[in-house]
Amino acid sequence: MSDVMHNFELYQPDSVQGAADLLGEFEDAWIIAGAKDSLGWFKDRVKQPSVVVDIGGIAELSGIEETEDGGLYIGATTTLTDVVENPLVSERFPVLSLSASKVASPQIRNAGTIGGNISQDTRCVYYRSGFPCYRAEGNTCYANTPTAMNRDHALFEVSRCVAVTPSDTAPAMVALDASMVIRRKGEDIEVPASEYFIGPEIDITRMTALEHGDILLGIRIPGTWASARHYFEKAADRNTWDFALVSITMVAKMAGNAIEDAAMVCGGVQCTPRRLTEVEDVIRGEVPGPEVETLVRRVASRGAQPLNFNHFKIPLMESLAARAVRSLT
Repeated sequence: MSDVMHNFELYQPDSVQGAADLLGEFEDAWIIAGAKDSLGWFKDRVKQPSVVVDIGGIAELSGIEETEDGGLYIGATTTLTDVVENPLVSERFPVLSLSASKVASPQIRNAGTIGGNISQDTRCVYYRSGFPCYRAEGNTCYANTPTAMNRDHALFEVSRCVAVTPSDTAPAMVALDASMVIRRKGEDIEVPASEYFIGPEIDITRMTALEHGDILLGIRIPGTWASARHYFEKAADRNTWDFALVSITMVAKMAGNAIEDAAMVCGGVQCTPRRLTEVEDVIRGEVPGPEVETLVRRVASRGAQPLNFNHFKIPLMESLAARAVRSLT
């Protein structure tokens, strides 16, 4: 029955260990915190776990702290609103504050968490509607057919599935060299953002390195890019409550008028946040200007393989990359 959730047992542990014990006890346990993505899955009855573990009440998983290297540690269940409004985030890593402010609507940001935002599943209309596609362990990509609705889908690194990462804050994590702190089998491990987001060639059934039983504890952002120049822009059909068609995230350090170093990451164009390393190589050591912007446009989308209805993403991606560089003048 559409729009009616299935029955499930809800557990609300008050400690990480309690949550880990529940995940070890039940094979199909599903973790929620803000549950903004999960409740949609449940409502559509595409995902029907018998057990739901709500970690939103575990105090140690929320909050923002300074680290010794000038960076920050952000608890996984910290709300997006808290990330946006926290003075340490806006002062040291404004690109994260800005990207978090563009997530959905104020109401969703008040409940949605930073850990949930970077870990959410793709928004492919076929996958979300329960089609037996590759990602759902079927044998077809319904978004990659001659008549498919695929204007929102991937330009790069297609491997059976053409879905893209929906997170607005994930590109910022990659650009800022963040790492995710995960509790796995009783031990805490750190996974770099560049390895946390995974493509279908690694595991087509999930979009992050999180395995069953894992708990995302928090996000560690080093001080490498603290107070650097920054740029974020999100192109979407609507300004509120919508996912990016293409987004650009950039942090940069200047040496006089020249770009000493930069990290640029694009969202909405492949299954994982796309690091634009060729653009970084082109602009490093250069003084921003029209000639540099022209070079950026030429290399930003190199290697793109558009689908039937998403060709527009190529010039959009090129323009956003050039605008990011222009912001440094």
